[in-house]
Amino acid sequence: MIKAKKRFGQNFLKDEFIKHKIIQAMPNDNTSVVEIGPGLGDLTKKLLETDKKVTAFEIDLGLCDFLQDSFKNELKSKQLELVCGDVLDNWEESLIDEQYHLIANLPYYVATKIILKALFDKKCKTILVMIQKEVALKFSANAGDKEFSSLSILTDIIGESKLLFDVGPECFDPQPKITSSILKIVKKKEYIEDSLFKDEQEVKRFKDFLKVAFSAPRKVLIKNLQKIYSKESLTEYFEAQNLSKSVRPHQLRTIDYHLLFKNLK
Repeated sequence: MIKAKKRFGQNFLKDEFIKHKIIQAMPNDNTSVVEIGPGLGDLTKKLLETDKKVTAFEIDLGLCDFLQDSFKNELKSKQLELVCGDVLDNWEESLIDEQYHLIANLPYYVATKIILKALFDKKCKTILVMIQKEVALKFSANAGDKEFSSLSILTDIIGESKLLFDVGPECFDPQPKITSSILKIVKKKEYIEDSLFKDEQEVKRFKDFLKVAFSAPRKVLIKNLQKIYSKESLTEYFEAQNLSKSVRPHQLRTIDYHLLFKNLK
């Protein structure tokens, strides 16, 4: 019997109804699928049954041996490719050399990093992940929501996000102490043409800008931004755009942040 390993943040999904709902949420097309953290291969099996080509990344070498034994035929026919090791070590500009949909049950300690990598991977068309509910809310929040953050803005620029449904601790073995959620992000076709993303350094500067903007979420935004801009330039811009000087970071829309960054840099 294979036991979950704490160092990899493993919690195996055992609820068959939830597994079915996840597969049903996948896009119904011929695009290849990348699965991160296949675990015992339950979702992998269901994906292969839909005749999809699957590339699975598994960090646990013990599970890799188990998966190689469980999917001998699929590996031989090349419908399944199994990559053993840390997915982040294999992730350069793009994870694989063709367009793909991403599906994953992500360990909580690395979920945000992997989702951000997928967001900026232009070959990734759709992201369907099971993550901690609090993290899912940050990626899917709208302006005005208390969870609205830099993650919400980056997601909103690149795609359309939706929290599909929650998954309780009882659906896993072992049971985690938190509630999980299924998050789906469908990339916008036009985001590639957005001038903000043509230069990697510009993307980094925008991320750094958002980090400052949300550095103290309960403070007014203009105070946070004074760490990198003069009070005079901020006051002038806010007045010209009819923005309240008492607005807090979560109250501005994505487009407002985009314009702030472009006009103040």
